[in-house]
Amino acid sequence: MAYTVIVAAPAARDLRKLPEDARRRIGRRIDALAGDPRPHGVRQLKGLPELYRVRIGEYRAIYQIQDRELLVLVVQVRHRREVYR
Repeated sequence: MAYTVIVAAPAARDLRKLPEDARRRIGRRIDALAGDPRPHGVRQLKGLPELYRVRIGEYRAIYQIQDRELLVLVVQVRHRREVYR
């Protein structure tokens, strides 16, 4: 059962600011969430139980999983030192 992955407008803006090679790498990892929204290494954020984060090198993608709608909503993609602020 495949999930639909949607990149929210703020996350799309974050992606456009990144270098091309990082954008491609992050895009592949985000696309892979459609098949497995909770892959090995994914963590649920403390204090925000509806949000998850996946590490992609020095970048982090923050997203929500809506199991009833089979939807993954990417809300933020930033460098690791900026993403949790």
